[in-house]
Amino acid sequence: MTEAQPLSAEYRHDIALGIILSIFTCGLYNIYWNYREFLAMNQLLGREEYRFWYWLGLTIITCGIFHIYYEYKMGSDLHDIIKGRGLEVNPNLATIGLVLSIFGLTIVADAVYQHELNRLVP
Repeated sequence: MTEAQPLSAEYRHDIALGIILSIFTCGLYNIYWNYREFLAMNQLLGREEYRFWYWLGLTIITCGIFHIYYEYKMGSDLHDIIKGRGLEVNPNLATIGLVLSIFGLTIVADAVYQHELNRLVP
């Protein structure tokens, strides 16, 4: 894995606002929120591994199943990055995101991941 890059302040996001906007827009804001999380993950990884249009297309084609996989993948990568920086992280982060997504609580999974991303902003 490439050495994790620092995360710039533009990727800090107000979690409560993200949840409220996602609910009021019937999930449309959550799509944008995922886009922002993908950009943050790519910056942290130092490579373009999370591709928005690829994710969106396959999520639509698979009726959301691909999104569940991506939530797990993001949790796994985020866990590795946080652990690699010597910070405390829940060892079940990816599993938490997976279970929440399976039960349709992807907004909650995104909130958990955003909390972890916010911790990485200096």
